[in-house]
Amino acid sequence: MSVQVTEKTDFRRGLETETSSDGRDADSADLASTDMNAEPSSRSETTQPVFGGPREAELKVEVAELKDRHLRLAAEFDNYRKRINRERAELSDRAQASFVAKLLDVLDDMDRLVASDPATPLAALREGLSAVDRKLSKDLEDAGVERIDPTGEPFDPSQHEAVSTIPAPDQARVQLVSATFQPGYRLKGMLVRPARVQVYSDQVQH
Repeated sequence: MSVQVTEKTDFRRGLETETSSDGRDADSADLASTDMNAEPSSRSETTQPVFGGPREAELKVEVAELKDRHLRLAAEFDNYRKRINRERAELSDRAQASFVAKLLDVLDDMDRLVASDPATPLAALREGLSAVDRKLSKDLEDAGVERIDPTGEPFDPSQHEAVSTIPAPDQARVQLVSATFQPGYRLKGMLVRPARVQVYSDQVQH
């Protein structure tokens, strides 16, 4: 009997240790401490995003400033492009005016030859024309104009226009230019007019 009484007493003591001082057990105390009406911590005002606040106003100001800067840069670039195009056109016009001025000098020389005394010796007229020709050729060369006179050179269909052929005196001269009827011209490497030529050929046209 004494053993059973001791076991019951120990069991009661164990229950007493799990009971709180106000007579409630530990589980009941935990439940009571939980307020079911309280808002969850994730719903706190400090954890929620704020719309329409000061930051949004700052962003609107920044966007407006960026748009204004973009418009000003676009306007400045458009003005720059127009100015460059205008300067290029003016530079081209000045270059052409300078070249025309040189041609006018040649034209004046021609007018003086035409208006010369009819009794002027032919040799003097020829000398005057030769001087005008040299002056004109020099002005054209300075402007980047290159004369094409390919007599004795290989025929090049990209630069020459064959208007006739003659039999080649030997095989070595086949496809060489035998004569230039009209010189061609290039302006700064670009073909302006092909040279009209006669070409040696091993086949004679009839």
